[in-house]
Amino acid sequence: MNTPREEQSNIRWKGLAVFIGCVFLWTVSPITVRAAEPISGEPMNAEPSYLLGPEDVLKVAVWKDDQLTQEMVVRPDGMISFPLIGEVTAAGRTAEDVRLDVTKRLMKYLPTPNVTVTVLKVQSYRIYVLGRVLKPGEYQAGHHTDVLQALSMAGGLTPYAAENDIKIIRRQQGGEELVFPFRYGDARKGRELHQNIVLQRGDVVMVP
Repeated sequence: MNTPREEQSNIRWKGLAVFIGCVFLWTVSPITVRAAEPISGEPMNAEPSYLLGPEDVLKVAVWKDDQLTQEMVVRPDGMISFPLIGEVTAAGRTAEDVRLDVTKRLMKYLPTPNVTVTVLKVQSYRIYVLGRVLKPGEYQAGHHTDVLQALSMAGGLTPYAAENDIKIIRRQQGGEELVFPFRYGDARKGRELHQNIVLQRGDVVMVP
């Protein structure tokens, strides 16, 4: 037999489960999209380990060749088009991966191509912080973001939030959902920091 506290928690999560499904199906009203502010003075530039995604803006430059210096947007299929070599896979790769690929393929046409790839604008790394936070919504971050940073972006928890019952929901490619528990009260005190995972593109942080 469940205690009153357990019953209250079950009721809360049943309601949130329905809401989460609505978020993933995009059947609810549009969610506020916020560009995340830099954390601890960090610039909004993409980290070297950042994996590119659709809508990210790149600059591919070949030294001393203005015609081969291009700004481009990663297409929905994850590709970019580059002169001479054609289609290049960008999504799921780092800027350095793309640079190496472009350099290797340009060697058929240029003796020693000096290529740089710069991420001008990060637009594909979006996370969601929902529930009992001060500023719930969709956040477009320019850097990898962990759970504590995401909660900070959302203004922190409201007074009645269940700080040790937070969940991170991750939708897999096959449709399966992974759920990671997060105990904010422990993390705030410097304990159990292994649970402060780096969020992936599309993750939902749900605060009941």
